[in-house]
Parts: sequence; structure tokens; C-alpha cells
Amino acid sequence: MKDGTLRYSVLADELAGLIDAGVLRPGDRLPSVRRLASEKRLSVSTVVRALHQLEDAGAVEARPQSGFFVKQRRPERAEPRTGAPPDQAVAVEVSQRLMRVLRANTQPGVLPLGAALPAPELLPIAAIRRLYSRVARRHPKLLAGASHTEMNEPALLRQVVKRSLAWGSALAGGEITVTHSCTEAMHLCLRAVTRPGDTVAVESPAYYLGLQLLESCGLKALEIPSAPGIGVSVEALELATRQEKVAACLLVPNASNPLGSIMPDANKARLAALMAERGVPVIEDDVYGDLHFDGPRPWPIKAFDRAGNVMLCSSFSKSISPALRVGFVAAGRYSGNVALQKTIISGATNPISQMVLAEYLESCASDRHLRRLRGRYANQVEQMMRAVARYFPAGTRMSRPQGAFVLWVELPDETDTMKLYGLALAEGVSFVPGELFSPSGMYRNCLRLNCGNPWSAAIEAGIQRLGQLAARAGSCL
Repeated sequence: MKDGTLRYSVLADELAGLIDAGVLRPGDRLPSVRRLASEKRLSVSTVVRALHQLEDAGAVEARPQSGFFVKQRRPERAEPRTGAPPDQAVAVEVSQRLMRVLRANTQPGVLPLGAALPAPELLPIAAIRRLYSRVARRHPKLLAGASHTEMNEPALLRQVVKRSLAWGSALAGGEITVTHSCTEAMHLCLRAVTRPGDTVAVESPAYYLGLQLLESCGLKALEIPSAPGIGVSVEALELATRQEKVAACLLVPNASNPLGSIMPDANKARLAALMAERGVPVIEDDVYGDLHFDGPRPWPIKAFDRAGNVMLCSSFSKSISPALRVGFVAAGRYSGNVALQKTIISGATNPISQMVLAEYLESCASDRHLRRLRGRYANQVEQMMRAVARYFPAGTRMSRPQGAFVLWVELPDETDTMKLYGLALAEGVSFVPGELFSPSGMYRNCLRLNCGNPWSAAIEAGIQRLGQLAARAGSCL
């Protein structure tokens, strides 16, 4: 008789075969767990494990209170083209325009398609609220003071290190500094390894908050082309760091923002070795690493680092709650300087929030929540892709995100999305214009959409209206 491990694998393979043969089609609901357990004479836990294996492989998705469904195939639409950034580093001046856009996007009555934030109803807010009350009662000393030297709660460090066991190489507790956010973590790293006037290599298109950090530190940006599906070009980075002095790289290799790409492991390994050889520190934003759609959790560049040259930055704002304001950086051989910068700039992160997060991560609920959340984000991204394919003008291209919850859209060349933004905002529809993802002003015909909210008739109507405006804009803007 086959053991439990073989039983769940056999069931998973059988269901996968039905999907591949078209017997179970995209959108079809799978038989319930209890029905499968009864018909196959298996335990409920074995069936659940088989379904989770299919979910991790990207074949099915779980929908709350509804069961498991065969995943929809993504719409066929050409991917955005790879840009040709300038060869020289440029000063960064995006903050004023970006802040105007982000403030406008939060006006009452505006569809939340701009800032990349998850909808509150997708997050475990009730569980976190209960933990705050419980932790404050059990640990009253945490309310009594704070420290500028002992900044990490040991319980949270244990959880971060424990989770990193699935990242290819476990982090060392001594290299970790708990921060207020992933953004603060990146800021600390930049301050630790650069000086005003230095050049930092960034992906193109690049995450706009990363560009803001460069601007605030008086740094120049050297744009390195990125391609949908594979991320930043290691070949272009090799050439750029050979020709120009680069003080650091600031990269988002897992579910990059805005393309949603995950770098192949081979590229990550080459990049880690190359930058270590050339003495160029790598600042890695891994905030979306846990929000991959298919397969096992992608490894960060940090997993391939043998020289302590990669500074891994992350937080729990996209998966648990942005209001927690808890992130971390594992800074390798730069950890001492990063910790010093943290002491100077802000001191310890709220110890109660650290303990709350540690207790939540320790619970079984955290893994269940993360699995459900990945499915929800994947479904919301696919809904947005279908709507863009349906309503946007001919010639539109879009990314095929491999994780997170943003969608990058390239409109026909003649479209100016900053002008389109003004028209759309007047009708209650927000987005972020593409030029804000480039310090040199590229991607003027591109835009990014937030898919962090459950799909609704209001969002579909907003995308339809945005598509109508975009079609009109191509001829009259």
C-alpha cells in the first residue's frame, strides 16, 4: 500500500492530467475536498495536500468559501517592449510630480488603481488587532521604553531567520536590523554605502519610491534595461559597471515593480558573483518575494551571495498590514554600518509591533493566510489583464506578472499618459503614469495599475472608461 506522501502525489497528478486534457477547463470548480476524499478513499488531509500541490504549481486556485478552481489562462496580448535607457547616469527629479499624483489618487471617490496597496479586507486585520491587545497585556515592559542600541526583538529575529530557510540560504541573525519598513531599509543601505553625487544602477522601469530615495540622498541613477519575465539585464549591468563607476545597485528581482518579473536563478547567481567581483554592493528589495503566483517561493539574490555583498530588504506591508510599519534588512558585511544608520536616523522600531508580528508569524494562520492571499492577488491581476485586453485600444501591450499585484501597460506610442492621467482623474479613475518610473523620463506612453483590490463592477467600469479615454487620447492628445 502506498504511503500518504505517494497518495497525495498520485491524486495531484491525476487532477493535473484532467486539466491538461481539457476535461477540467479554466474556471471549472474541482470536486469538494470531502467528495474527493470519499470517492478516492483518502483522508481529508491527503486531499488537501494534493490540492495545495496543484495550487503551488499554478494549476488551481482557492477561492474563499467556494473551493478550488482551475486557473484561468491569461489573455494573449503582446508584452511591453524593452526600453533603451541613456548610457549616462542622470540626476533624479521625480518626487514633486510623484507626490502630486499619489495625493490626487487618494481623493474621495477615486478608484484606487494608483498606489500599490492591498485592500484591507484581504489582510488579517482582526487577528492583528487581537494580538496587539494580548501582547500589551503580557509584555507591559514593552510600553515602558525604547532603545537605540537593542533594536531587534529576539522573537521576531527567530521568525525571520526561520522563514529564510525556504529562501535558498538561511539568514544570519547577527546581520539583521529590524526597520520601520522596506523603504527605510533601502534608505539605510544607501546611506551606508554611498555618498552624495554617487551613481546607483537601477532597473528600467524602476520602482518610483526607490527613485525618490536616490533623489533624497543626492544620488544619480543609471538605468539598466529590464525585460518582462526575466527582469534586469545582467549583460547590460556588466557593461555599465565596466564603463562607469557605480557605487551600488538597487534592484527588485522577485515580482519587480512595475513589471512583475521574477529573475531566473541563473541570472541571480551571475549578478551576485559579478557585483561581488567588482565591489559593487547590491541592495535587494524583496518585499514581494512571498507573493509569487506559481511554484515554490523564488530565492532572492541574497541566496547566491558568497561575499556578504547583498543587502536584503523586505517588510510585511504587502502581505500582513502596511500599518504595522515593520520591515528588516539583512545587510551582510555592511550590517554594522546599516545598524549605525538606523540608530542615528530613527532608533528602534516599535517593540510591541515587532512582538505582534512575531506571534502572528509563529501561528499556523500566517501560512494559510499567505497561501490564500497569493491566490487572491493572482486572480485580481488576471481579472485586470482580461479587462485591459477587452477595453483598451488596439496596439496596447501589457506585462504578465509572475507575482505581486501591479500591471504594467504600454499604450500606442502617440499616447501621453501624464495627459491621460488628468482626464482619467477628472472621471474618478487613478493610475500612475509611466514616466514616473524613469529618472530620464522614458515610458511616457505607459502606465501602472494597482490590482490589490477585489474585482468589482466599479473597477471594471473604471477600466472600461480608461480604455475609452486612452483610445481617444491616441488621436487628440
